[in-house]
Amino acid sequence: MAIAAVDADDRVHQLTLLTERLTDLIAREASAFESHRPHEAAQYVEETAKLANVYRHESMRVRHNPALLESARPELRQRLIRATEAFDAVLARQARAVNAAKTVTEGLVHAVAQEIASQRAAAPATYGAGGMVTDRPQHGAAITLNRKA
Repeated sequence: MAIAAVDADDRVHQLTLLTERLTDLIAREASAFESHRPHEAAQYVEETAKLANVYRHESMRVRHNPALLESARPELRQRLIRATEAFDAVLARQARAVNAAKTVTEGLVHAVAQEIASQRAAAPATYGAGGMVTDRPQHGAAITLNRKA
C-alpha cells in the first residue's frame, strides 16, 4: 500500500497524518507497557504493523526522491517535521518501556529457576534403582533458560 497523492502538499499532508497516527498508536503501546499491562498493547499491533509498513515504504520513496516534497508549502513541511520529531521521541519511549518489561520478565524467570534449583538441592535423599540411596532425587521436570529471549 502506498500513498496516492495528487501533489506535494497532499503528500506532505498524508505523511503527516500517517506519522501522527503511528505516534498515537505507539504511545498507547508504550503506556500499556509502562503501566505493567502489556496485554493491552496487543490491540494495537495489527494496525501499527500495517501503518509502519506504509511509513517505511513512503520514507524510502521520499529519501530516494526528495523532489516529491520540495514544492510543498513550508508550513505543511514544518508540521511534518514536528510530527516526525514527536514520532522519534515516542519510539524512544516505547523502546525503554519494552526493555523494562523484558528485564522484569527475565528476572521473574531467573527467580523461578533459582527457586526450583534450591528446592531440588534441599530435597532429601531417595532410593534409586537397586535400592541404592541417591543424593539426587529423580524429577520429571526440567527448566530451560534462553539468554537470547
